Amino acid sequence: MNSETRNCQNCKSDFIIEPDDFLFYEKIKVPPPTFCPECRMQRRMMFKNERNLYKRDCDLCGENFISSFSLDKPYIVYCPKCWFSDNWSAIDFGINYDPSKKFFDQLRELFLKTPKLGKIIDYMTVINSPYTAHAGSIKNCTLVFNSDFCENLLYASVIVNSKDSMDCYMADGIELCYEMTDAGKNSRCFFGKTIDQCVNVMFSRDCLGCTDCFACCNLRSKKYCIFNKQYTKEDYKKIIDSYNLDTYTGVQKAQKESEEFFMKFPRRATYGLKNLNATGNYLFSSKNAKNCWSAQYLEDCAYCQLCTLPSTRSCYDLCEWGNNAENCVDVMVVGEGASGIKYSFSVWANVRDVEYSSMCEGAVSDCFGCTGLRKKKYCILNKQYNKDTYFKLREEIIKSMNENPYVDSVGRIWKYGEFLPYDLSDYEYNESFAIQHFPITKEEAIENGFTWRDIPKSNYETTIESNGLSDSINDVTDTILDEVIKCKECSMAYKILSEELNLLRRFNLPLPRSCYNCRHMKRIKQVGSPKLYDDKCDKCSMNIKTLYSPGHPEIVYCEKCYQQEVY
Repeated sequence: MNSETRNCQNCKSDFIIEPDDFLFYEKIKVPPPTFCPECRMQRRMMFKNERNLYKRDCDLCGENFISSFSLDKPYIVYCPKCWFSDNWSAIDFGINYDPSKKFFDQLRELFLKTPKLGKIIDYMTVINSPYTAHAGSIKNCTLVFNSDFCENLLYASVIVNSKDSMDCYMADGIELCYEMTDAGKNSRCFFGKTIDQCVNVMFSRDCLGCTDCFACCNLRSKKYCIFNKQYTKEDYKKIIDSYNLDTYTGVQKAQKESEEFFMKFPRRATYGLKNLNATGNYLFSSKNAKNCWSAQYLEDCAYCQLCTLPSTRSCYDLCEWGNNAENCVDVMVVGEGASGIKYSFSVWANVRDVEYSSMCEGAVSDCFGCTGLRKKKYCILNKQYNKDTYFKLREEIIKSMNENPYVDSVGRIWKYGEFLPYDLSDYEYNESFAIQHFPITKEEAIENGFTWRDIPKSNYETTIESNGLSDSINDVTDTILDEVIKCKECSMAYKILSEELNLLRRFNLPLPRSCYNCRHMKRIKQVGSPKLYDDKCDKCSMNIKTLYSPGHPEIVYCEKCYQQEVY
């Protein structure tokens, strides 16, 4: 079997389907995709709203709760307590398949009428954390997303097994950390990127096993270093004290000087550790993984992203979760023992052989085009069938999808073997997860056939400009908790929470001058986009794939050259 070059029907660029890809699609009995990997990732991300939260009343119990759905959405929305209860059944909203209509039109009808889970959380394991989504086994967390097994976190995303930290992104096993990106098993580390197994490391990047280091780069198992220079313990403390890191002025100075210093050192083309035969970026403890991003514990996978819990096996295009998922293709928010899931989103907890479905959990199997089901089998469009009728009707629908496919507003064709059409997403483009990693304008979204939400301006009146905040955390009184601050980046209003103030005082670090969302987007920019670019190693000139876009000023080495120089 040979490789084939095909043209993406969305972006019109060429992409390659390799022989091992064909073998995977043949094994799970699906056709190869007609969208390139990047466009497949983008469309999946359009079906998830992670960071936009709204207050609304539950349509079952009437109680007000924090939801991922705004009030103007035309859906029935239940709070998690009601949605997971036995007080309703999604089967009651089932519809009969009509062969004279396109399948996706009927699926849209079902999605519109069936109650939706107000936000994706593992309801029974989320404690005192109302302002969270896509999270489980968390306690005392605020504005924490896509995270599991965490406690006392603020403003964090893609975090697992962590506690007592704030403003972090992509981390595993951290505590008492602040403004960290791509971090693992660290304690008391601040303002760093790609820091692993470190203690008291600040304003540094690409450091491993270090203690008490400041503004360092590419160090391994060092102590009392500043700008990669060795000091005594006493001199180290004197220099650090001279930066007055309790002040915003001091932090800005340290950030500026460290960033300038980092530009002198080579960087990895892509980041990852403990991998075997794996390609992609921010990939860890994985084997036979191809073109994956921000994931760990993968085996025999390709084009997967944001898989944070072990393990994910034999999956293509799985975005978010994992946790013993296997044999899945083109899915979003799928995990916890999920197997054989195809072209679906938010399907989890020992589900098997589910296709074109959403929000199905708990021992659902052999279902096609369903939503909201629990512990059901042999259902199509939420209607129950016997086994023989189910498989016969499934084949009839697939045949109809191929012979009379759905065509969207800009002419993209959706046959069996593609993820759900954009038109079926619950969210507008700029409200969805896609806007973080594939930022486009309103005009570009409309041109591409996507929807857009004109977000109402906040009604909050700010009481203080961010540049009017006290320079030192030691001069901040509890009255700051009553202030409404104007973000220096986007001019939106934000507040300082008591938990946030307590942590900053504990860290002896100043108040932030921008809102939590602008801070998050800066961390996203640090990580870079999921896309990799063709480049050459700046030392050996070998062809490489890198996260740095063409024309970058950074010194970038292939992995072999980086290892030779740093280790």
